[in-house]
Amino acid sequence: MTDHKVHLDHAHLRHLLKSMMRIRRFEAKCVELYQAQKILGFLHLYDGEEAVSVGVMEALSPDDAVIATYREHGQALARGVGAACLIAEMMGKLEGCCRGRGGSMHMFDRARRFYGGNAIVAGGLPLALGIALADKTLGRASVTACFFGDGAVDEGEFHETLNLAQLWRLPILFVCENNLYSMGMALERAEAETDISRKAASYKITSERVDGMDVVAVESAARRAIEAIHAERIPYFLECQTYRFRAHSMFDPQLYRSKEEVETWRKKGPIVRFQTWLEANGLIRHEEIAAMEAEIDGELLAAVAYAESGSLEPVSELERFVTMEEIPA
Repeated sequence: MTDHKVHLDHAHLRHLLKSMMRIRRFEAKCVELYQAQKILGFLHLYDGEEAVSVGVMEALSPDDAVIATYREHGQALARGVGAACLIAEMMGKLEGCCRGRGGSMHMFDRARRFYGGNAIVAGGLPLALGIALADKTLGRASVTACFFGDGAVDEGEFHETLNLAQLWRLPILFVCENNLYSMGMALERAEAETDISRKAASYKITSERVDGMDVVAVESAARRAIEAIHAERIPYFLECQTYRFRAHSMFDPQLYRSKEEVETWRKKGPIVRFQTWLEANGLIRHEEIAAMEAEIDGELLAAVAYAESGSLEPVSELERFVTMEEIPA
């Protein structure tokens, strides 16, 4: 699990584990709030895919841009968006990152160049293309990281975006979170070619597959990709092979896979795998893990209290942001 480009000192190892644990416990809290009807609408959980966001975000700089999926809680947290404003957003509060208008699938943080997700499958791909084109036109050296799932590969936007990204030599890091299932459809039943990295390679984009359940492997691949993008100013494609442990959304009965399959994958999940490796090599103690869990739980309790004490957006502003405000000449 080592690579010379990832500095695996004690502080970094703790950071990687804590970041993944934070995402997992955040979502467990969201399930509680959803079941208590404090979070309404859709809820798409990231449970099982934490290593992808944590590993990729470690390779990005603050100047880089991020386009997320609609399963974006993990991506937002890993990018540094605060848990309090995220929970407030999911509860529809004015104090949320989008004033309570976006909910679970539409989270944004302009200061962190986190341009969030949207409910359209593959809808983020052309947005990433536009951001990267704008950055290139303005002479910025930043990279745009674009996350999407295997279900997006079915869509025309996937092929159109990859073609133009290579044709225009745009600095985009494509991150495909291949969790084997889109909404109720197994990858092998939807795609004649299940090696998604080969699809990217057909557009002459440098591509590779990486174990998306291994946070160090993901970070190593992401750093390698970012280095190549900066050196050649061309796109790069990572297919992260991962698995979501929970349903597609809270409305999904999961009739397309067995409970035994899910449990088999849980045993090799990114957190249990990384934590087991750390403990087996004497790199972390049980007391450290307990302290991290307690710190995260305290943060989440404070975040929920912040959201619950928040306010709803005034009805008088209902039509605000529906149309673009007039720009002074």
